[in-house]
Amino acid sequence: MHTTVGIIGGGPSGLLLARLLHNAGIDSVVLERRDRPYVEQRQRAGILEQATVDALRAAGAGTRLDAEGLVHDGMELRFDGRAHRVDFPSLAAGRRVWVYAQTEVVKDLIALRLAEGGPLLFDAEVRAVEGVDGDRPVIRYTHEGREQTLTCDYVVGCDGFHGVSRTAVPDHERTTYERTYPYSWLGILAEAPPVYEELVYAHSERGFALASMRSPSVSRLYLQVENGTDPADWPDDRIWDELDARLALSAQPEWRLKRGPVTHKSVLPMRSSVTEPMRYGRLLLAGDAAHIVPPAGAKGLNLAAADVIVLARALAHWSSTGSTALLDTYSDTCLRRVWRAAHFSYFMTTTLHTEPGQSAFDTRLQLSQLHRIADAPHTAATELAENYVGLPLDPRH
Repeated sequence: MHTTVGIIGGGPSGLLLARLLHNAGIDSVVLERRDRPYVEQRQRAGILEQATVDALRAAGAGTRLDAEGLVHDGMELRFDGRAHRVDFPSLAAGRRVWVYAQTEVVKDLIALRLAEGGPLLFDAEVRAVEGVDGDRPVIRYTHEGREQTLTCDYVVGCDGFHGVSRTAVPDHERTTYERTYPYSWLGILAEAPPVYEELVYAHSERGFALASMRSPSVSRLYLQVENGTDPADWPDDRIWDELDARLALSAQPEWRLKRGPVTHKSVLPMRSSVTEPMRYGRLLLAGDAAHIVPPAGAKGLNLAAADVIVLARALAHWSSTGSTALLDTYSDTCLRRVWRAAHFSYFMTTTLHTEPGQSAFDTRLQLSQLHRIADAPHTAATELAENYVGLPLDPRH
């Protein structure tokens, strides 16, 4: 089998790329090693930047998003006994964010692909990517118990950090920059109506907490925990008590979360990783195959979307003109945004979390920065808002 673009990975980046290419008249095949139920149930990100929402709408995948997504015009920071709201539209030129779970984005894109697009193969495990330094790359994969080959003009790796795509770039051509954080997140989904209208980020001596949501009746909540934590060591009552303690406000001592059944519980390690370059020959990396950021900045899914938006434009330009000019600059174009997002995610993570054995001096520095955001809206708060809602895509591409 031959296709113009072979896409490895049927997560949001691979599926969005396939949709954008389909709309541009470019054929592709998507290979996903997991089955459809697993892909549609993976709990991941829930915050969409303005540019991601615009891209989904333009791709024809915005119907449910517009009907069910929750628009957020700001966030609340809680620290040192006070609360401060950061207003996104007034600080970031009218831009805002949407709460719409990655699981729903994936369901929407899968439905479109199966109804209107080209091949999407589940349970298709890629074994090797060969010949990316030549004119006709080959993807070798297993599907329905048989070894198969797919030849392509280009291969796009959207298969994550541990996928075969990243390691198909020779070691001497690839550099990975990494940082591991000394804490993790315990995340839960609960059938409990949120008592807050926007996301609440809390700095506490007990550790970080985040109050988010999936719908008006489902809460998504996170606690900073030790690395290696077993979710089974955190019964529901302990989680709710700790969330209440970390989100507490001295001005509102009666403030409490609404409690309900916890339907999902998992621990998420925190790390930053950037692999350079994002292109080698006819292999292009996108999403987690090229970069991972800690979730405090809500950048993971949005960075992946930005990658494939740039890549789809470059492939469309090549298809219509024969020129590889935009493909040649793909890596540099994306990496400028990736490193900006990596820095913002690092800032949010290190400012809001308490490291094991953290000194009082370091805590005071964190609080000084948070007070600066609250008290200097036209400098620190503006920078936070602009980065959180997402920087505009490079207009040159």
